[in-house]
Amino acid sequence: MGVTDFGHMQEISRHVRELLGIEEPLFNRSIALPYRDNMGLFLEQKSRSGKKADALTFSQFIQEAGLEAYTTVPLLQ
Repeated sequence: MGVTDFGHMQEISRHVRELLGIEEPLFNRSIALPYRDNMGLFLEQKSRSGKKADALTFSQFIQEAGLEAYTTVPLLQ
């Protein structure tokens, strides 16, 4: 895409999170809080590279992670 300005990257990321309906990952998040939303956790796994991450589906991720099968956005296959 050719985006090199960090402020622009942050803005694009914010808009993508809004479109997908996921919360912003906080790095100082307390472990006492409930898990993040399923889609956010799934996209975190998909951000890695490799055959396993490429082949991972949302429903497979939910099953393997033992999470509740609900989400606020449509399922990605």
